[in-house]
Amino acid sequence: MAAQCVTKVELTVSCDNLLDKDIGSKSDPLCVLLMSSSDSQWYEVERTEKVQNCLSPKFAKKFVIDYYFEIVQKLKFGIYDIDNKTIDLSDDDFLGQLECTLGQVVSSKKLTRPLVLKNKTPAGKGTITISAEEIKDNRVANFEVEARKLDNKDFFGKSDPYLEFYKQTQTGWQLAHRTEVVKNNLNPTWRPFRIPLQSLCGGDMDKPIKVPINMIWIVLSAGIDPETCAPLSCRQAEFECINSKKKQKKKGYKNSGVVSVKLCQEYTFLDYIMGGCQINFTVAIDFTGSNGDPKSPQSLHYISPQGVNEYLSAIWSVGNVIQDYDSDKMFPAFGFGAQIPPTWQVSHEFPLNFNPANPFCAGVEGVVDAYRVCLPQVKLYGPTNFSPIVNHVACFAKQALQQTTASQYYVLLIITDGVITDMDETRSAIVNASRLPMSIIIVGVGNADFDAMEFLDGDDGRLRSQTGEAAMRDIVQFVPFRQFQNAPSQALAQSVLAELPQQVASFFSLFKLKPPHEPSPS
Repeated sequence: MAAQCVTKVELTVSCDNLLDKDIGSKSDPLCVLLMSSSDSQWYEVERTEKVQNCLSPKFAKKFVIDYYFEIVQKLKFGIYDIDNKTIDLSDDDFLGQLECTLGQVVSSKKLTRPLVLKNKTPAGKGTITISAEEIKDNRVANFEVEARKLDNKDFFGKSDPYLEFYKQTQTGWQLAHRTEVVKNNLNPTWRPFRIPLQSLCGGDMDKPIKVPINMIWIVLSAGIDPETCAPLSCRQAEFECINSKKKQKKKGYKNSGVVSVKLCQEYTFLDYIMGGCQINFTVAIDFTGSNGDPKSPQSLHYISPQGVNEYLSAIWSVGNVIQDYDSDKMFPAFGFGAQIPPTWQVSHEFPLNFNPANPFCAGVEGVVDAYRVCLPQVKLYGPTNFSPIVNHVACFAKQALQQTTASQYYVLLIITDGVITDMDETRSAIVNASRLPMSIIIVGVGNADFDAMEFLDGDDGRLRSQTGEAAMRDIVQFVPFRQFQNAPSQALAQSVLAELPQQVASFFSLFKLKPPHEPSPS
């Protein structure tokens, strides 16, 4: 009988006294969480953001994992000094790690341990602290924040302000969220952002939160109606930033700037799904020549005697999750980069069933069957162009935007083996799609250099088109399949779909679209 998840647990990580591996500056640490599967293989769960020039980082990104009381869940927290943009950590300096169990963390609530190197020797004086909190509240608050007339802290130019939101806990203040830096600006407007209420105030709407801005501290109340889970209208409030030291020294001191906060409580991802929003799933498969001859066992398209290859594994893994959210379970499936019959012209968006009028396949099984039938009928060719299929799906997403409710959202799964040939066109296509109800999942198969895919995944900053136009939001999630070869079958889907609920909810929130039907209160 399958184990039942007891609850979801949120882990917050901070470190102190890390090793300094940089010359002329401090290390730029990142934390990666790995878990051990039943067969003792480690697989990556998630990573925090990188914290620039800091030996005692407080990571804003939380790890949310399922907690099973009856299972020993082994965790490994690895700290790395990130000096490049590649996803591979082997070329980054290792700062130390901690192996423990989730049970140890949960029972301690706050666990502090020394970091060790891979040979088990101490990583200098480095320590790691992991705080655990059960997630009991799935609501999310949306913030729009701007400031006026902030104090200037720089000798040359203007300050580079950012916000940090701290939650009050029994053991002190804990970092809940960090915004982006607005460069050289004393009147900054930060991009809209979302914070789970659990992370912000533990679901207690009367609990204060603390926000340092440019080293000026203000205290805000979470200000959300505790009586209802229904969306609230936006609330606007202004707060003076008071620098107590400056106030004592300066006669006639008024403030060090004013912060304007607009706060909304919103529909969650499940509110949209339960209210009738449909997730439309499209698959695009790379049939370029770099995959190798499908008849050769060395080819990525070679179907083994067991009936599998990396393409099929990715389709099954992601499709099995997505199909539950589409009522008719009819999925369009396309190929790109192949010469197709009867004219043998190269196509970058041909239906796997060769029926342009009806490219739909019945469920994930239908997609798999269409792929198997299509494979021997096409000639693998090239180049590797993404923009045609991205623009194809974007056309449908644009039509959905004409509707007055959040009824349709589009997810494009691209499975590819290599470097994109039309990078400029693809960047523009993704920037345009970021304004539509659409997300893109890229699974990289094989052992190619996937730096370009990492670039498209906007986790380290907003993607821009060749002309400099910025994406409205991050809609691309990339993972290399090789990271999951030894992981449980569900691990790939968990990784590539982790950001999707937030992308769906944040898009509809941005455009103030409600679910087709008001979801029933839980």
